[in-house]
Amino acid sequence: MLQLQKNRVNLPPGMAPDKRAALHAAQRIEDSREAITTMMRSHYCGQLNESLDGQEITLCGWVHRRRDHGGVIFLDIRDREGLAQVVFDPDRAETFAAADRVRSEYVVKITGKVRLRPAGAGNANMASGAIEVLGYALEVLNEAETPPFPLNEYTDVGEETRLRYRFIDLRRPEMAAKLKLRSSITTSIRRYLDENGFLDVETPILTRATPEGARDYLVPSRTHAGSFFALPQSPQLFKQLLMVAGFDRYYQIAKCFRDEDLRADRQPEFTQIDIETSFLDEADIMGITEKMIRQLFKEVLNVEFADFPHMTFAEAMRRYGSDKPDLRIPLELVDVADQLQSVDFKVFSGPANDPKSRVAALRVPGGASMPRSRIDEYTKFVGIYGARGLAYIKVNQRANGVEGLQSPIVKNIPLDNLNVILDRVGAVDGDIVFFGADKAKIVSEALGALRIKLGHDFNLLTCEWAPMWVVDFPMFEESDDGSLTSLHHPFTSPSCSAAELEANPAVALSRAYDMVLNGTELGGGSIRIHDKGMQQAVFRVLGISEDEQQEKFGFLLDALKYGAPPHGGLAFGLDRLVMLMTGAQSIREVIAFPKTQSAACVMTQAPGVVDAKALRELHIRLREQPKAE
Repeated sequence: MLQLQKNRVNLPPGMAPDKRAALHAAQRIEDSREAITTMMRSHYCGQLNESLDGQEITLCGWVHRRRDHGGVIFLDIRDREGLAQVVFDPDRAETFAAADRVRSEYVVKITGKVRLRPAGAGNANMASGAIEVLGYALEVLNEAETPPFPLNEYTDVGEETRLRYRFIDLRRPEMAAKLKLRSSITTSIRRYLDENGFLDVETPILTRATPEGARDYLVPSRTHAGSFFALPQSPQLFKQLLMVAGFDRYYQIAKCFRDEDLRADRQPEFTQIDIETSFLDEADIMGITEKMIRQLFKEVLNVEFADFPHMTFAEAMRRYGSDKPDLRIPLELVDVADQLQSVDFKVFSGPANDPKSRVAALRVPGGASMPRSRIDEYTKFVGIYGARGLAYIKVNQRANGVEGLQSPIVKNIPLDNLNVILDRVGAVDGDIVFFGADKAKIVSEALGALRIKLGHDFNLLTCEWAPMWVVDFPMFEESDDGSLTSLHHPFTSPSCSAAELEANPAVALSRAYDMVLNGTELGGGSIRIHDKGMQQAVFRVLGISEDEQQEKFGFLLDALKYGAPPHGGLAFGLDRLVMLMTGAQSIREVIAFPKTQSAACVMTQAPGVVDAKALRELHIRLREQPKAE
């Protein structure tokens, strides 16, 4: 391909830029055509079909499977596009002998003729299953040792082994399909944003620490002794500064970093679809991004979404115990504190009379038949979220009053109150009703998680996809020590004035919005603060002194006083989005080279030790680890 330089056209120096660009584009097209003829392969395996019947083609790939059937050798060759069956017969003795020597995962180049498979011999599970290739020539490009685990079909291999040999794990067709889908997703998103006037702008990776809610990854500076860069948790401030600079519509598929405890949908480094706009309000931004997601699912999965309902944060927490409710599950939490304030049972009456607590019920249709052992499993499950127990009532025969109810708690609640509770939750014979009574956050989180688990355990999902928007989030949440922290980030605009915000910050709402799909937050965003006075008011509420404001955010405050436009945006988690669209159980399944739960790369053995010379250059001295006794 390098030899194509000989065909370059010498362009006159005075040529207009647009004509020069057009001629360069034409030259690139011609280069690509000539380059095809220099490639080792003529086709990808998974792209072979009946239209190529009778044509001579060349394939390059890995031996996926070898079969010897009575003097005829079959090789399934694999590349990134799929599989193709190649047949070698003894008529070509040298090629047949070469095929007899190859083994799984050998890298080969094969030339042969495409032909239709015999009637009844097709393979509907292969894209190329209607044809096969009669092999004329076979060249072994590289041999391979026996892989640490088989690739010819899904095998239950431990995740650490798969990650240790990720370069082999990614050869598995199901893993390759996930990464190909990821590429299709980013291509669709880029095309949509480009067509809608967004500019792809890169922002710095080495920056300074900002309060984004998690620990920063710090990078020591060699040239500034004792000082550190931070890897960005998001491009938040830089994209706001791009709006101040007048770029109007920005996007970036950006790497972000957070040093936090990991879960199935978290990684220390992750990818964000970052979007920011000026002169648009919440409805505009939500409309643009909703259309993007609709178009994406239609293009990639051929899925058409129905309406995206809008729900306030308060309603979502009240009905579902979560700010990202899974609307496929019809179960709902129902508040019943008013019926339990006067009972002698303090487990209920205490929280029922505490304004910071909650007593809620969750009805499970047909759940009365579950054994006590299963109830004990659910009790243990809610304990993960801080719940100290899980009360329940089995509704056997409501017509029989208390006698028709099975529960250790019914004797503590008057029948009239029981009936109001059961009517309120819609309980009928055969149902079970679970109860949570504790601090509001614990009850919501515990019963909200139980709701999801019950929905899956009892196969209650009513549809495959359920998108929605959650809006009207609180500006702040209270920490354990009573101080306030930003629910999203401190650059989110409140729905009230600065004076109202400082007078009563605990009840202030923000102009924030989250897109949720199937109980997963796809993306979150907000209208940002574009007024310096409002930004300083938020900092004051958060207890950030003027000196600290200037030290950490002086550049932002300076930018806000030089004509910052109204602006806002939204960031989608690309890894979560791909996980949902592929049906994967973890984002590690849709990232080419992910980290483990302990934020390590077992393949490259990162993080690793650094020699003393490098540490001295970075002005770092390590503490001696205490010796084990």
